[in-house]
Amino acid sequence: MVWDYERDVLIDVIRQAGVEALRFVVNGFETIQKPDQSPVTSADLAVNQVLQSRLASAFPRDGWLSEESPDDLDRLQKRRVWVVDPIDGTKAFINGEPEFCISVALIEQGQPVVASIFNPSTDELFTATRGGGLRLNDEPVASPAAWRGQHPVIALNPWERQIGRFTSLEPLADNRPIRSIAWMLALAASGRIEAVATLEPENEWDVAAGVLLIAEAGGMIFDGRGDALTFNRREPRYRGIIATSRHCPDALTRQLKLLTRTINDVVE
Repeated sequence: MVWDYERDVLIDVIRQAGVEALRFVVNGFETIQKPDQSPVTSADLAVNQVLQSRLASAFPRDGWLSEESPDDLDRLQKRRVWVVDPIDGTKAFINGEPEFCISVALIEQGQPVVASIFNPSTDELFTATRGGGLRLNDEPVASPAAWRGQHPVIALNPWERQIGRFTSLEPLADNRPIRSIAWMLALAASGRIEAVATLEPENEWDVAAGVLLIAEAGGMIFDGRGDALTFNRREPRYRGIIATSRHCPDALTRQLKLLTRTINDVVE
């Protein structure tokens, strides 16, 4: 099938990167502050190096966009670009929480066609190719036949949860704070939670892989304004992300869509 070779290479590379991440968990790591005051660790940089060296060697004509690499705008002229977050959920990694992920997507003409989100702590590797469905550890993920009728769960940014940004959703869903949006999207794609919401700025590398996982599982995802997501743009940033699983209850889906009408008031 189309993109099977790219998927197989990515699986091998991302698992190797996961081994590297866990090595730092065991042996320790250094943490510094970026200019924007967000943390980056020596593990982020080492994992980025594993991914970039291996993927660039296998696909030398493709472009590259990573949180931990200087942005080379030559990528804008490329038909295919790898969009990478070496460790999504760096704060979770620093705190020893098993929710950090390695997130990688291959973008072709603005849309993800191959994607993987790997949680090395739990050894869960989610993969998807466009039109090929969602897989977990190389086994197909079967979506529930219908909504189970239990109280739905929505994943939130811990800070947004703390300030009560989404109190309008409380009657409709339990909320779960998660530091990695990539992991949120993987959980929603697999049906373990029903929705994801943030009105904080997000980058392409945070969500590129998750977009394909959600799509291949039959869910919906859009930015905080309610617009479809495209990739490999000059400014790789969005104003929030909202996603739902295939069987998210209609009432919760409707309320999430209403959030897009107020984003200017919330984040500007």
